Amino acid sequence: MNPPSVYNGYNPRWYRPRVSTYWWLWQWAYLKFILRELSSVFVAYFVVLTLLQLHALRQGPEAYAAFQEWLKTLWVLALNAVSLVFVLFHTITWFNLAPRAIVVRLRGKRMPDQWVSGSNYVAWLVVSVVAAWLVLRG
Repeated sequence: MNPPSVYNGYNPRWYRPRVSTYWWLWQWAYLKFILRELSSVFVAYFVVLTLLQLHALRQGPEAYAAFQEWLKTLWVLALNAVSLVFVLFHTITWFNLAPRAIVVRLRGKRMPDQWVSGSNYVAWLVVSVVAAWLVLRG
């Protein structure tokens, strides 16, 4: 085992500039990346909330009514509003990244990035319209 290096006047130390803990705040691309990663927590929150809603529904009408009353509290409404913003941000940034994440070829030619992103938005719109129709028809 070699002893640790000792620096003297003939062996200068490596130059390592100090980097702030908040280095990612100063460039939009880095900030957007961190916010997209953070938004995954809110996506998980909505998944858990949906599972809790299904559990309350399975417990019966009284439990579901109590769950709906809990959802009407101010702090839950505020958390849901913030979560919705983050989930929309997550969705939009991911759809815009899709052309870089997967290359779609049609007859040997690469499809334009706008077509790949656009198809995601169209699918999102169709699923949203169908879900809204299912919820609002009764």
